Amino acid sequence: MRANIKINGMKRVVIVGCGLGGLKLATSLRNSGYQVVIVDKNNYNQFPPLIYQVASAGLEPSNISFPIRRIFQGYKNYYFRMADVKGIDSKEKSISTSVGTIHYDYLVLAMGGTTNFFGNKDVEKNSFPMKTVEDGMRLRNHILETLERAETEEDPEKRQKYMNFVIVGGGPSGVEIAGALAEMKKNIVPRDYPDLADKMHIYLVNAGDRLLKSMDKKSSTTAEKDLRKMGVHIRNGWRVNDYKDDVVYINNGETIKSASVIWVSGIKANAIDGIPNESVGHAGRLLCDRFNRVKGLDDVFAIGDQSLIEGDPEWKLGHPQLAQVALQQAENVARNIKRKDKGEELRPFVYKNLGTMATIGRKRAVAEIGNAKFGGLTAWLLWLVVHLRSILGVKNKFFVLLNWMWNYFYYKQSLRLILK
Repeated sequence: MRANIKINGMKRVVIVGCGLGGLKLATSLRNSGYQVVIVDKNNYNQFPPLIYQVASAGLEPSNISFPIRRIFQGYKNYYFRMADVKGIDSKEKSISTSVGTIHYDYLVLAMGGTTNFFGNKDVEKNSFPMKTVEDGMRLRNHILETLERAETEEDPEKRQKYMNFVIVGGGPSGVEIAGALAEMKKNIVPRDYPDLADKMHIYLVNAGDRLLKSMDKKSSTTAEKDLRKMGVHIRNGWRVNDYKDDVVYINNGETIKSASVIWVSGIKANAIDGIPNESVGHAGRLLCDRFNRVKGLDDVFAIGDQSLIEGDPEWKLGHPQLAQVALQQAENVARNIKRKDKGEELRPFVYKNLGTMATIGRKRAVAEIGNAKFGGLTAWLLWLVVHLRSILGVKNKFFVLLNWMWNYFYYKQSLRLILK
């Protein structure tokens, strides 16, 4: 197979991965005189912050996904290839893919991260991650199938196993899916499964001493208080050692019987062959200088979850693996590519924290913007606005808003379908 990309005399920027960072980089290079090639294993861009709503049957997968080719319609000298990237040949300045070899003048790795199971094969095999739309669809089907099994199970012990949902990880993803399941327990299960109304238990297992470790203690306290009010069993200081045969084993000797373990406890960078070992840092992240150039490679950059910038005194362990970091790095790399070709001095990446937020449930959220830290209805409304604005496509924005409004008043959406 061949990639079939025309050579037109322009310098070529190859972007591997069309997530939030890769997409921002590609659009930032429009009308800049480069040939831009985007390579991704999927033909769509997804919006990760709302995957938990797909998993909890609040949104359809198509509501938070958008076709990549549609995004770049009308862009001159832009090419998209759906392919798996196998490796880099830095001497030849090329990447090998499932559709052939693609040469580059500049290469930007924006492949993002994947779930980190910390080497535990049982957990990896038996639990459910929540990193992609595909993960969200599998988890949605599993949750609904589990409720159906519980409805017909005569053995009380087995039935309770189906009704125990364990979420591992106390970060934003863990808090948000716990809140979504708690809303389901309160508003949906009593109507759809009246025999199970008082049997559903949600456990949020967190290895740290508090939830939302990346946020202020005030926000952590607010989130924990709200989740407890919603009936979530929070277990701080509990580390999962293993999960097999529908039993979760905790480091303190405790166990939880559960057929549903949602693993959102860690992230590691997606790997690619051809990177020198000395250029790989913590959790597989690529060591970069302050211009996002990968250590030991010429004209190769890494952004977002894949990059770990060395030498930044404020972020010695790397910047947080958040969307706003990827977006800001993408813009800076696009500017620096242009500046390099003009012979101008490159500008180091400086992260500007625009704020952090997490939703907990209906009219419940926490937000931190600058020195302001608040929760409740105001934070929830702000969360809705910010996420609605970030979704691609007018149609998607409309349907997401419609779903949210309908769910707010009725909780009778028709998305609880088991589709395989």
